[in-house]
Parts: sequence; C-alpha cells; structure tokens
Amino acid sequence: MTALLATVATRPARPTGCVRRLLVLLALAVLAAAVVMVVSASAGHAAGLASALPAAPTPPSPGDGKGVINLEINSPDNGPSSSVVTLLGITLLSVAPALLLMMTSFTKIFVVLSMTRNALGLASVPPNQVLAGLTLFLSIFIMWPVLSHVNELAVQPYLNGQLDFGGALTAGAKPLSTFMLAHTREEDIALMTRAAGIANPATPEATPLQTLVPAFMISELRAAFIIGFVIFIPFLVIDLVVSSALMSMGMMMLPPVMVSLPFKVLLFVLVDGWGLIITSLVQSYAGSVT
Repeated sequence: MTALLATVATRPARPTGCVRRLLVLLALAVLAAAVVMVVSASAGHAAGLASALPAAPTPPSPGDGKGVINLEINSPDNGPSSSVVTLLGITLLSVAPALLLMMTSFTKIFVVLSMTRNALGLASVPPNQVLAGLTLFLSIFIMWPVLSHVNELAVQPYLNGQLDFGGALTAGAKPLSTFMLAHTREEDIALMTRAAGIANPATPEATPLQTLVPAFMISELRAAFIIGFVIFIPFLVIDLVVSSALMSMGMMMLPPVMVSLPFKVLLFVLVDGWGLIITSLVQSYAGSVT
C-alpha cells in the first residue's frame, strides 16, 4: 500500500483544460505574427524592385554632322603600319625553322657534317649544338645573295608602300625559286609532279613552289649522301687495315675502334678535313644565284 501511494505521488500532474486553451491561443498568435512578417517583407521587396527599375532613355541630341571615325591600317606614305609589320615579323619567326630546313642549304650541310662525325667514329664530338651552329652560319653565308635579292625585290618595296602583301610574296619567291631550281634535278621535279597528279610544267621555271620545295629537298639529301659516302671511304680503309693487323697479331680482345680512332683523327687533321669539307660545300653552291 505504501509503495502504491509513492508511485502515485511521483507521477506528473496533467494540464487542465484551461491550460490547454492558453497554449493553443499562444500558438495561433505566434503563427499570425509570422504571417504578418512574411507579407511585410514581400511587399518591401516588391517596392524595392519597383524603385530599382531603370529610367527611360533620353533621346539623343542632334549632332552637328562633323563627327568622323578614322581607322587607318597603312601609314601616311601608303606603307604598312608598325603593328602590321610587327605581326608579320612574329609570323615569320614562327615559320622560320621550316623555311630554313626546306628552302636553304641547311639540310645538306648538316647531314654532311653529321656523317663526317660518324665516319670518324666520334659519337658526340663535336656535339649537335656545335654542328647546328656551324651549319646555320654557313647557310647564312651561302644564302646571303638570295636574301639580299628578296630584300631588294620584296621587303623594301612593301615597307615603302610600292607593293601590297600579295605582290611582295610573289616577288620574294622568285629568288628562292631560282636558287632551288639551280640545285634540283629534273628527275626529282618529275617525280613530285607525278606524285601530285598534275601536268608537267612547260619549263623548270614554271614549277610551282608546292612541287619545287620537296623536289629540292630530295635532291639535297641525295647530294649529301653522295658526299658522305666519299668521306667514309678513307676511314673505312683505316678500320680494315687496323682490324687485319690486330687479327694477324692475335689480339682478338682489343676493339679495333680504339686503335683506329687516333689514326683517323690524325689523318683528318693532317689533310685539314674540316676546311676541305666546308670549302667543298660552299663551292657546290657558288654561281647559283645571279
């Protein structure tokens, strides 16, 4: 009996009907206040949007008819502007490596010098950077008359306003075409003409550049390999003699290259090999440009 009374005494008292009605009224009041706040905020936002609308544009005032906009591309002397010249210079620098390889003597000289290094048995002496630098300056030396003609016939008239860009390209291509035709075989021109599926030109001078450039490259590679073969012969003889001598002495384990390399270098220095090769390369282009 005592435990039952203690349990009843610890239970919470339930709210009466008056308290329930009071809680309901309080909840309704809070809900009504929230609705009023939302409606007020919407109205204020709409009013703000209405006030933020742009005003009607004002009609333009009548002008005096003297406003003029000038857009000049050429300079006052009818030459190209400095911006156009700068743009053309940047474009030329981007395609300069391709022009240097395809339309000058660079490829032939570099191939000959590389084959000379291989004939000596030197894998990386002189290095590629040295060979490329020597080839570049030799190419400039050989191509200087052609570059001078291009400057006289195309670059300076274009800068002075005497030729447009198309006329400058046509005039500048003539000295290059003359140079390439002087060192291109007719068989190579015929080969590229047949490969392109076009009619044979009436004369070699009428060959278009898109056919002449690859034909010139083929002729240059052929000439470079012929020169390289001639250079290889004396060094090959030295290798054969050294190998036979080592075999006859029973020195099987000694590499012949170690013995023949000093003799090849000595022979190359005694005959002034670099001077002979460079002189022959330069003279092979002599008299090709008039």
